This record gives sequence, structure tokens and C-alpha cells, in this order.
Amino acid sequence: MELTTNVGSLDRMLRIAIGGFLMVLAAIGTVGIWGWLGSILVVTAFLKFCPVYRVLGLKTCKSS
Repeated sequence: MELTTNVGSLDRMLRIAIGGFLMVLAAIGTVGIWGWLGSILVVTAFLKFCPVYRVLGLKTCKSS
């Protein structure tokens, strides 16, 4: 499976911010273990690829 970029700049920034926030809340015990799902957002932001977007045919980055 090829990891074709499908996550744009604004999307990446939001994923890092929201994912990081969820992980901090999980680390301090505010939201419980579910907050660690924020790590998925952070990883997909750094990979610039979201498998869910691929399945749905979405792309938030500019076409190259």
C-alpha cells in the first residue's frame, strides 16, 4: 500500500494540536484512556497520510 499524501497543512496543524491536547488530557487523567487515541492524529499528521481519507476518497492537500 502506497502512502500517497492526502493530508494538507491546515489539517496537519489541527491534527497535531488536537491530538497533542487529547494525549495531555489522558496523561493527567482527565479523559481516561480514550485520550491516547490522539496519538493516531499526531502520527497521521507526521506521515501526511490518513487511511480513513483514502477509503473515503478525501484529500485536504493541494494536488501535485
